[in-house]
Order: sequence, then C-alpha cells, then structure tokens
Amino acid sequence: MARGLGKGIGALFPTETLENIQPNEDQVEKIDLQKLVVNPFQPRRTFDEEAIAELAQSIMEHGIIQPIVVRKKGKRYEIVVGERRFRAAKFANLKEIPAIVRSLTEDQMMELAILENLQREDLTPIEEAEAYQSLIEKLNFTQEELAKRLGKSRPYITNHLRLLTLPEEVRALVDKGELSMGHGRTLLGLKNKRRIPDVAEKVIKHGLNVRQLEALIKQLNEEVSRETEKPVNKDIFVQATETQLREYFGTNVQIKKSKNKGKIEIEFYSEDDLERILEILQLEE
Repeated sequence: MARGLGKGIGALFPTETLENIQPNEDQVEKIDLQKLVVNPFQPRRTFDEEAIAELAQSIMEHGIIQPIVVRKKGKRYEIVVGERRFRAAKFANLKEIPAIVRSLTEDQMMELAILENLQREDLTPIEEAEAYQSLIEKLNFTQEELAKRLGKSRPYITNHLRLLTLPEEVRALVDKGELSMGHGRTLLGLKNKRRIPDVAEKVIKHGLNVRQLEALIKQLNEEVSRETEKPVNKDIFVQATETQLREYFGTNVQIKKSKNKGKIEIEFYSEDDLERILEILQLEE
C-alpha cells in the first residue's frame, strides 16, 4: 500500500524555502565519495541490498541522472537527500558523485530527510511512525495538523503512531516484516500488556493471520475479565452517578470507594478516544 505524501514537500515548506533546496544545473558539483557522510537524521535504517545493486547497474549504464543534495560540514559533506544513490555509486565503484551543496540548518536537514523518505513507498510501518513522531515533536504539530499537511487521514497517522507503544522486541518484529502492521495494531488490544511479546511469538510460530489473532485476543481478554470480576455492592447513589458519567463521557466509568477515599476510573480505547475525553474535561491544549 502506498504511503507517500499526498501533497509533497511543498505542503510543509513555503516556496522561498523550497527554492533553497531545488537543484540548479549550474550549481552541480562533483564531490569525492570519500568526503561524504550519511545524514544523521535519516529515518530509514535498512536498505534493500538487491535494490541498491540494481540501481548501481543502472548508474553504470546511464550515469546518475539526478544529483544528490548535501550540506557542507567542516571538510566533509553530509547527505541531505540521496543516500540510496550514494550507496549505489559506491557499489558501482565510482569515485565522485554529482551533488548540489546547500546551506541548511540541522532542523531543515532533518525535516527534508524525513519528508524525502515519506514520499517513497518502502519505509517499514515503524520507520514511517517514527518519521511522523519526529515531525510532530520537531515542528510542534498536532496529529490533526500533520494529517492535513500530508494529505492523510487522522486515523492513518494515529494508527501508525500507536505502533510505537508496542514493546521494543515486538516493534522489531514489525520493523523486520515478521509481523504486519495489522498484527501490531491488534496486539495493542490485549488487556494484559505483559503478554504481548508471548502472543506475538505465537502469531509467528503458528502463522496466524490478523483475523485469527483478533479471535485469540478476544479469547484472552475474556479470560482476564473473568479472573478480575468481583461482585461489588454499590449504593444506589453511586450506581446512578456511574450511569450519568457513562452517558456524559460515552465510555465505561466506574466509581470505587473505600472507607476513607474513592476514585473514578474512565476507560479509553485509543489515543483518539483519550483526546476526546480530554477535550470534554477541557484538558487538551
């Protein structure tokens, strides 16, 4: 499924900023590959070696059609856009590569690296989620604003970001493609979060599809509910108040009282649901 940006880099950067990074033929320089270093803000962690080899073959036959974009730093150059071309050029044993040298801040460098990669279709769901998270943190966007800027739906952004709440070892399985994004999202529905890694291993071991995993999660959650169910005698006032709060918040609400204190528990089932409740409580910024 394509995950490229709906509106391109122009959706996030004004025209005058874009003019600073657009290639111009008379500004192309030949730079020694030995002087190039990779972008420290590169969101992509894995590169398909076979695809790099194919690109290298194309470069040997046709040359590098589009220059890479770099930033000078000391005696070296940091790659802003075009790391795949750089890797393929090394694979093809080239000594130099055509490049556009631009004066960019670290913020601009990070933003361009993320956006350039988001326009491709081969980021893993975890890499994509981390790219969205970086843009939210760096540009101070809300999920809603980011979704509009990128031409995505709010749930699309939210569902990717939720993957980052998975345990680290399970995120790695999604990152490597051993679990799909659908598997990852479904695992987050498990009530006993400590069991997520074990259930993830079971998915891989038995080759469960998402529908089968959903059934397993439902069964496990029902077991948790039975284990934690305890008969509670609540007075009429508390029961009536719970009903009133459930209707007000549109979700399950429980009032728990002890001898000297009490607490109100409001359930939510997703980040969107939590934000909706916070808005009702007027705690959302």
